[in-house]
Amino acid sequence: MATRVLMPKGSDTMTEGKVLKWIKKEGDKVANGDTVVEIETDKVDMEVESMGEGTLRKILVKEGEVVPVGQLLAVIAKPDEDISAMVDGAKPKAAPAAASDDKAHAAPPPKPATAGRPAAPAHALAAPPLLAPPVAVGGRILASPLARKIAKEKGIELNRLQGSGPGGRILRQDVDRAVAAGAFAPARRPAVSRREEPSLPPLPPLPPPGGPDFYDESLSQMRKTIASRLVQSLGPVPHFYLTIEPDMKRAKELRESANQLDPNLKLTFNDIILKAVTSALRLHPEVNASFLGDRIRKHNRVHIGIAVAVEGGLITPVIRDCERKSLQEISRESKDLVARARARKLQPDEYTGSTFSVSNLGMMGIDEFSAVINPPEGAILAVGAVVEKPVVVDHRMEIGYRCRMTLSCDHRVVDGATGASFLQTLQRILENPVYLAF
Repeated sequence: MATRVLMPKGSDTMTEGKVLKWIKKEGDKVANGDTVVEIETDKVDMEVESMGEGTLRKILVKEGEVVPVGQLLAVIAKPDEDISAMVDGAKPKAAPAAASDDKAHAAPPPKPATAGRPAAPAHALAAPPLLAPPVAVGGRILASPLARKIAKEKGIELNRLQGSGPGGRILRQDVDRAVAAGAFAPARRPAVSRREEPSLPPLPPLPPPGGPDFYDESLSQMRKTIASRLVQSLGPVPHFYLTIEPDMKRAKELRESANQLDPNLKLTFNDIILKAVTSALRLHPEVNASFLGDRIRKHNRVHIGIAVAVEGGLITPVIRDCERKSLQEISRESKDLVARARARKLQPDEYTGSTFSVSNLGMMGIDEFSAVINPPEGAILAVGAVVEKPVVVDHRMEIGYRCRMTLSCDHRVVDGATGASFLQTLQRILENPVYLAF
């Protein structure tokens, strides 16, 4: 029976995707689980695997073309099988069609978070689980060819990974996650001496004058989504802004002490802020809320989205169940998510479902800014740089460390006094970070 390869729906916001590269060519033999094509979604680049076996008989969408979700990309069938009706009847669809047979292929959409979903273990993203992967007949571990190739290059043993593909098959992202987590990297003894922060790289040379007056660049799938989402946010959502400037001296001391005790931790101000935001949201659940048209949903669990600049746009990976995680766990998980976001290797459920977002431009020297709310969230916190400046303490001047933070609020969800109360709590926690131990 012929197998259809469809444009999958990689996220709730995805309506179309671009074919980046055909891994298999027409006439190639295809086994169940082989990677057939790489596509670009509105968030990440992802592989589409075959759910059947046979020969890649027909490719219907060329590399570089953009088609709707559910569009037929290719047909896999036996060499003598008649596929003319399937090819002639291929039409664009607004959403992946439900397959009438077991071998019709469309990548499953991410499972939505539900109130009853159990919290993931604290170590779930820090390192891949060391469970026995499924084994095919003959003792061969089930893994895609690309996953085998990357694992061999990185020196990773497949029998130490748990696959996330169909039937537990090990996919490329499972190997990438192991590499990003450093679970199999050789241990290195940390240096005892502390090094200064690296200086900024020199500016590149100016390009030569002349050339055309302008050039046009096609929108990427990510940039299209950003454009549509911002129109949905800043226009319809009534924003207002509140700013605080907490004293970060004790947070600075916490960061330095933690990194002296564990140089591998590499605790950042952003890690401390994420944990402090989590505690403040638990005390102010009315800010950890979403506007759903006819109702407001207040979330008991804290899923924080962290805005990450990537080539061609912005993506917001999500740290889930922050209220259950320690400062160290949040630090390690955020670094893993950011690294894989920049490599465009996140899974759909890793960049959807946030209840509150934090955008930090302090590392780029920005002192203060206002962020745009990511609907349906009710608020987002914009964080500037921690700066050394003269401050007045007890009627005398001394050197202090301050950080300006601006809360953007959806006035349909959060009132001015509610947002101000949340920021007061956040400031108290940051100025007394011992609270983060509880």
